[in-house]
Amino acid sequence: MTALRFLHAADFHLDSPFAALSAEQARLRRRENRRLSERLANYVNQNAIDLVLLAGDLFDGAATYRDTLEALIDALGSMSARVFIAPGNHDYYAARSPYVTLRWPENVHIFRAAEIERVDLPELGCAVYGAAFTDARQETSLLQGFAAPDDGLAHLMVLHGDLNAAEPRYDPLTPEEIAASNLTYLALGHTHRFDGARRFGRTVCAYPGCPEGRGFDELGEKGVLTGVIENGEVDITFVPFARRRYHVLRADVTDTTPERALQAVLPDTAASDLCRVILTGGTDERGVDVEQLQRRFAADCFALELRDETHIRQDVWARAQEDSLRGAFLRELRQQYDAADEAGRAQVERAVRFGLAALDGRDQ
Repeated sequence: MTALRFLHAADFHLDSPFAALSAEQARLRRRENRRLSERLANYVNQNAIDLVLLAGDLFDGAATYRDTLEALIDALGSMSARVFIAPGNHDYYAARSPYVTLRWPENVHIFRAAEIERVDLPELGCAVYGAAFTDARQETSLLQGFAAPDDGLAHLMVLHGDLNAAEPRYDPLTPEEIAASNLTYLALGHTHRFDGARRFGRTVCAYPGCPEGRGFDELGEKGVLTGVIENGEVDITFVPFARRRYHVLRADVTDTTPERALQAVLPDTAASDLCRVILTGGTDERGVDVEQLQRRFAADCFALELRDETHIRQDVWARAQEDSLRGAFLRELRQQYDAADEAGRAQVERAVRFGLAALDGRDQ
């Protein structure tokens, strides 16, 4: 039998607000995200993909723009593949859902009910199963009690669900249910990070993660999965697809300048990426001029966020032994510092920096 090639993606969250960015940056990110489906269509058509499995949360909610939905519909319709969508908690299937109110292409099958439906594709030697969220919550497992038959076909399922869920809110799935399903491949959505393919029983399952990060809780490479099923075996490949990546970096300013420390940790792709840099290490009483650093390096990144977690070096505190106003000031604050918790110590250090600046007659 000819190998079956599929693409598995989820969690586009089209028209996410990107609220942490500037208005201009957020508009650009939404436009870039809107083009995601077009880029996927090109990939599908260039790589002879037979099936596209989209595991929910394709749009972020009810406020999705009509232009965005039409771009998605056009892109899916241009794919030379059968497309299957399992709506999730953000794009759940309901009377006023775009899945109902808009016309979708003939090659696109949308699962419409909170129970498993089967679609046979004998020309591809497979059957595709799926189900839909019909509300923002799905508190029972959609997979419970399901088992695919041994009929010689490859059995694939697409579901939005939460494997090993802490709370039963978003289709709580268990490894035992997956193992009992007798599926060849289970295409999942909901978790925004790809952490490898797993096998339960004979069933291979995976989350592709989101194809574009939306914040500093979605770091690094993001993308989609491609798979090949041949002779009952599944081979999964992660395909990076994000236009921009989020990074959380730490820059130690000890024994160097803040500028050099920052420059040393920025990735080569910083101009296209979004970077949060945490400044660490010891400084003199002047500390780090975060505003100046922000101005200096803002143009080097698509977006740059700086956080100052530096501390005062011990040689600054050593001057508490001086018989001077400066020494008396440092002795008093050192007592407060030693008695404080972590948050309190940060406040004391700010007081030291402002106080010493005043004593030295300079601006902080």
